[in-house]
Amino acid sequence: MTTMRQVFVDTVEEVMRHDPRVVVVIAEISRDAFRPQDRLINVGIREQAMVGVGAGLALAGLRPVVHSYAPFLVERPFEQVKLDFGHQDVGGVLVGIGGSYDDPAWGRTHQAPGDVALLDTLPGWTVHVPGHAGEVEPVVRAALAGDDRVYLRLSLRQNAAPLPVVEGFTEVRRGGRGVVVAVGPLLDTALAATEGTDVTVLYASRVRPFDAAGLRAAVGRTGRADVLLVEPYLEGTSAHHVAEALADVPHRLRSLGVRRDAELRAYGTAEDHDSAHDLDVLGVAAAARRMFGHPAAAA
Repeated sequence: MTTMRQVFVDTVEEVMRHDPRVVVVIAEISRDAFRPQDRLINVGIREQAMVGVGAGLALAGLRPVVHSYAPFLVERPFEQVKLDFGHQDVGGVLVGIGGSYDDPAWGRTHQAPGDVALLDTLPGWTVHVPGHAGEVEPVVRAALAGDDRVYLRLSLRQNAAPLPVVEGFTEVRRGGRGVVVAVGPLLDTALAATEGTDVTVLYASRVRPFDAAGLRAAVGRTGRADVLLVEPYLEGTSAHHVAEALADVPHRLRSLGVRRDAELRAYGTAEDHDSAHDLDVLGVAAAARRMFGHPAAAA
């Protein structure tokens, strides 16, 4: 199966052949994924410099693509992301891999469940969390053609099939007992966990800006403002957006994501981590039952 990372690399290299603005900045990671060329800059193991160089290139009128594992792209150089891109109000495309714990064998250094929450503290970022490799190319092409600040969060985990890339929510299933918002590669899990439950399932691959109007419309169609948020990163990352969208609507919200109350120090597999964070089918199904009732009761 083609990975999101490979589609990203192939698309960037194809665009670079005809768009002289595009330049890639890395810090060793993925150095063998890209073909050597003048507009591929490897700064070595200097992640803060990687982001700073990318912002400097943006100031010079280029379109930088800054790429690494999410913790080395967002967490370690966060001051440079905040100041060099944000405060200077320049655009660029940050592309992170590893998801929250795609490669648990590398340990906590390669895990970044808080990346989207961190970027949420900064204005002006568009954030994409594709759920399938087939959704990556149009997002990359649009990002390279623009001038804004974009974060693209890639994962080794994928849904069975891609969905059309849209700016807001996509309604995948309609029901009457509440709304499930499933982000990126967790869509298939959410669908399996709520099979037979009378709920609306919304899919999000572009998570910022948050589609407040789409959520309000789904709640209006459903008639019940009970929302289960299923995100592949830090638990509750989008809870404040849901609260703001439904500020004048009495509602209940349950947030699922990477747990905040404990740090896992075991390695294991990505599936083991899913289970520990209740992000597997069993965990999501249990949360759905508590929120919406047993499927049999909805029949």
